[in-house]
Amino acid sequence: MDACTFEELLDTLGEPMFRVLAAPTDLTAPVSEVLLYDAGAPFPRSAPGALLLAVGTRAAEVGPLARDAAAAGMAGLVVRDGDARPDTTAAAKAHGLALLAVDGDAAWHHVHLLLASAIGSRPGPAGGGAAFGDLFALANAVAAAVGGATVVEDARQRILAYSTVPGQSVDEARRQGILGRQVPSSPENTEQYRVLFAAPGSVRLAALDGDELPRLAVAIRAGGETLGSVWVVDDGQLGPDAEEALAQGASTAALLLLRARASEELSRHLTSDLLRRLLDGTADPAGAAHRLGLAADAPVRVAAFALDGAVSAPDGEQTALRLLDLVRLQCEARYGRHACVLVDGRVYALLPVAGVGVPPARAKSRAWGSGGERHKRLVEDIVRRAGQALRVPVRAGLGDVVADLAAVRGSRDDADVVLRVLGPGEDVAAVTEVRARVTLLRLRELIGDQRELTAGAWREVLAYDAEHGTDYARTLVCWLDAGCDMARAAKLLDVHPNTCRYRLRQAQQHLGLDLDDPDERLVLWLQLRTLGGLRGPDR
Repeated sequence: MDACTFEELLDTLGEPMFRVLAAPTDLTAPVSEVLLYDAGAPFPRSAPGALLLAVGTRAAEVGPLARDAAAAGMAGLVVRDGDARPDTTAAAKAHGLALLAVDGDAAWHHVHLLLASAIGSRPGPAGGGAAFGDLFALANAVAAAVGGATVVEDARQRILAYSTVPGQSVDEARRQGILGRQVPSSPENTEQYRVLFAAPGSVRLAALDGDELPRLAVAIRAGGETLGSVWVVDDGQLGPDAEEALAQGASTAALLLLRARASEELSRHLTSDLLRRLLDGTADPAGAAHRLGLAADAPVRVAAFALDGAVSAPDGEQTALRLLDLVRLQCEARYGRHACVLVDGRVYALLPVAGVGVPPARAKSRAWGSGGERHKRLVEDIVRRAGQALRVPVRAGLGDVVADLAAVRGSRDDADVVLRVLGPGEDVAAVTEVRARVTLLRLRELIGDQRELTAGAWREVLAYDAEHGTDYARTLVCWLDAGCDMARAAKLLDVHPNTCRYRLRQAQQHLGLDLDDPDERLVLWLQLRTLGGLRGPDR
């Protein structure tokens, strides 16, 4: 089974949480994902099989929304009971959409969580999807052979697959576990897992309370490693050879889990290698877009994360790998993909931009601007979380938005240079926020060792200060930073304006500077700032 169907979704959730106002003609039609409707955001052009939660939509607005949802290939709408009128149902039926109603008091985020959990517990199309699809088939086979509803879990008690054999007894603990894709944590559960993983074979476990049924369980092992477990609801009707059948099922599950692990690792490796080549500018953009699930002309930007340079080399390598996992986790939670890679100690993340299809000429439009704000908040959140988890300061730079994947290297270069110009106390910045500093850095690199560009009065000023203990260079920089305003320059230097005026006169007298010449002022300021590395005290 490659996707959750409407029939399975309703069997898993059902009433009273959801009421079916209009059912699809084909109950085996797949449901791919759950989307929250946002009236202020561009409507998806294509979302086949999606369920759309009609957040903030009045009954009169459901008709146009159903039309747009049908055009995008969506499977159905979810509305509140108060908006479930006959014309609402008629609009859904007219466009071939399913229509579900939830209680008027239900929080949309809770509805989204329940639906996403039920749908997400099915195997996906990428990575180890085939292996996990086989796990669902295995769960059904074990349930049929043993005689009880079955679930397959990994070693961290996450539910990977569950059986759907009709007529088998289930209890609320199984239902809640499937919805959350995670076995609830409790001292009683912990003790049962301890007993299970210490046993050489199948174990019969008593019900934890009066509302639950007992369980028959077995650990999944391969080469001495515990990979997970298989649990069967024991309603007293299990077959006489239940333990033997369960052990055989666990043996098959071990092979499938190992295959899924290998497939997932391969997929992650290929994606990382692809992103690495994109960042280097050596990957085919069209092929990369298909692999990453993006449109070929999708605008994107690169975020770069780096550990504080004080981390020692051995610890730094391990900590950088942990940082990669943290960045990948946060990006997956928001974008559903893990286009992240570790290169030379830095973690790079490819961030899609809202408003796909917006032409570059409108790069500062509402869609691209709001995407920038969301990216900044995301990166700030990752830096904060990573710093707390790793106990090491983390900094991040956001490159510019580029029109498509062919220009990703430019955004990566931007993100790298932002990390170089971040000042003390700065953790995160976008290249647009530090453009002046970036320009000065690039000017210093361009000037380099070119004799005609590095020669000038700036060297004489620094040499005179070093020999005579004066402070002419810093005074000149502050005066020029202040736009030649004596009062502002004195404030920057924390001296009296007469002191600042006296220093400038002395500098002109001893060094022959012509501060009345705007060209000389500009060149002197650039050289002191870029080559001399001098900055005002407030910068």
